[in-house]
Parts: sequence; structure tokens; C-alpha cells
Amino acid sequence: MEQPASGAPDARSVPFCYRHPERETGVHCTRCERPICPECMISASVGFQCPECVRGGSGTGHAANASRPRTLAGGTVTADPRLVTKVLLVLNLGVFIAVHTSSSLLDHLVLVGTWPPFLPTEGVAEGEWYRLFTSMFVHEAVWHIAFNMLSLWWLGGPLEAALGRARYLALYLVSGLAGSALAYLLTSPTTATLGASGAIFGLFGATAVLMRRLQYDMRPVIALLAINLIFTFNPAFNISWQAHIGGLVAGVVVGYAMVHAPRERRALVQYGTCALVLVVIVGMTVLRTLQLT
Repeated sequence: MEQPASGAPDARSVPFCYRHPERETGVHCTRCERPICPECMISASVGFQCPECVRGGSGTGHAANASRPRTLAGGTVTADPRLVTKVLLVLNLGVFIAVHTSSSLLDHLVLVGTWPPFLPTEGVAEGEWYRLFTSMFVHEAVWHIAFNMLSLWWLGGPLEAALGRARYLALYLVSGLAGSALAYLLTSPTTATLGASGAIFGLFGATAVLMRRLQYDMRPVIALLAINLIFTFNPAFNISWQAHIGGLVAGVVVGYAMVHAPRERRALVQYGTCALVLVVIVGMTVLRTLQLT
């Protein structure tokens, strides 16, 4: 059942979870087709089912005649809502192992504006723009990758389920690149930056936007974000606050576009926002490169 919007001319335009009428959602049970929020979604062999259908309490489904279920952001509901998150975890772990296997690989992957002349590698200022991307998957310390991967699993899974694979991956990559670009712009050109933290903070920002959109209690995510920001700006931890803030801002902007885009222009607004953020990223990179060359 859909809850009418107060004062809206089209009361059936926005679906609400039939078990939590105050929560808007874009996901429907694949058996009975009733709208369900993330809390009510139970993974099935295909898509999600509501608790009543899982218990066998609803046999009224006419899913064969329905369109393919969509997530809140318009993505396709899939059988494994954490697939992209798992791939990102494996990729980060794979790079971590490779870096510790090859002693020289780290120097070629980290984000650095320009290396001192006695080293046999160059930096972003010399044209190695790929470092903005590769540095997102590089970790040197065990505690660093452990913390980032735990955060990726906790934040990434629910976001992937809510956004869909393509939109979730776009959010992750754009946030990570924004963190890299701001770090490149504001730090010393010989400072090496690495880690998935920029992308992780982007997931933090998008999670806050999503929770507000679903009218969930935001205090837990705000408290967790505040704790992480305290660590970020503590000089004892030697953390790149530039990468964290860049990723966070990009995550909020892209996340807002993902969950608030009007349905009739959803893809245009969502991916258009990603493109605009990428333009800003390129602009920051060009500006810093001109300063260093």
C-alpha cells in the first residue's frame, strides 16, 4: 500500500513501505510486489522478498506481470546486493598483497605531485595522472587496510543495495578521485598519499543523505562521522584530511543527486552530477599541475 503525500495532487506517485508507512522506498517484493524499505528486504534467489512472503503468509503475488524491481535510486535489484562491494574488497586486498610482494610497486602507485629527482619515478605533475586512481587502492599498513575494508563492508553493502551496482560504483570512484584531487591540490608536491579513505568518506556522506531521505535516525552515522573527523584532524595520526574532506563533499553531492533525482530525469541528473564533479576534479588537477610545472 502507498501512503498519500500530504497536500500532493498525485498521492500514489511515491511508494511507501507497507510495513513502515513513513518510509519511502523504490524496492518492491518480488513475490507480492508490495513496496518494502531496506529494513524489510530479505535477499532471495532473485531480488528481495518481504518478511510475510518469506514466511509464506502472502500468496497474492502477480510478479510475472510486473516490471523488474528497482532500487530507491532507480538501479536494478540484483540477487547479490553486495557484489560490487566484494569486488572492491578483493581488489584492495590484491593490491595490498602485490605491494608487499614487490618493493618498488608502491612508488609507482601512490599519489604524489612530484618525486625528488634522485628517485626513478615521476608524479602527477609530470603527467602520471593515473596515480589519482591507483592510490585509492593502495595501503601500506595492516591497520590502515583493515579499518578501510571494515568501513567499506559496513557502509558499502547497504548503499549498493539502495543505489544499485552502477550508481554505487560511480559514487565510490568519484568520491575517491575527489579525495585524491584535493590532496594533490593542497598538500606538498613531495607528500605521498595513499588509501581508500577518500572513497570511504564519500560513502559516509552518501549514507547520511540516504538516511535523511528515508527519515531514519541520523544520530548513529553523525556520531561515527564525527569520531572519524576527530581522528582525521589529529596530527598524531598523520592522516590526509584533504583526501577525507574531498571524498566526503563529493559523496554528499553525488549521494544527494542519486536519491533525490526526479524520476522522469533520474539517470540524466544522477550521472550528470557525477560528470560535473569529475569536471571539478580535472580542474583542480590541471590547476595544481600548472602551479608545479
